Amino acid sequence: MPESIFSVVGKFYDEYMNNTSKKLKIIDSYLFYVMLTGIVQFVYCLLVGTFPFNSFLSGFISCVGTFVLGVCLRLQVNPQNKHDFHGLSPERAFADFIFAHVVLHLVIINFIG
Repeated sequence: MPESIFSVVGKFYDEYMNNTSKKLKIIDSYLFYVMLTGIVQFVYCLLVGTFPFNSFLSGFISCVGTFVLGVCLRLQVNPQNKHDFHGLSPERAFADFIFAHVVLHLVIINFIG
């Protein structure tokens, strides 16, 4: 059983490294970083407490919102999804991503108080 799991993971890794573009790998590493940041914030909240609750909530919502926006960007930039996003260039998708980030962080800064 574990040998088959390792072979599946190995095959997945090889396919990912060989068939995924550099642009998507960069977005994936960004998503991984944002996910780790959210996990660290949540673990810190569990261990230390939530005294400034607005600060914790703002940081965690920032991580979740950023992750969602990053996944949307990855979906729109992926060449395999070209048929789902007619007339949407990668530059336009990135501009939408940046605009949504600005709005998200303005709301988060406002929420902190």
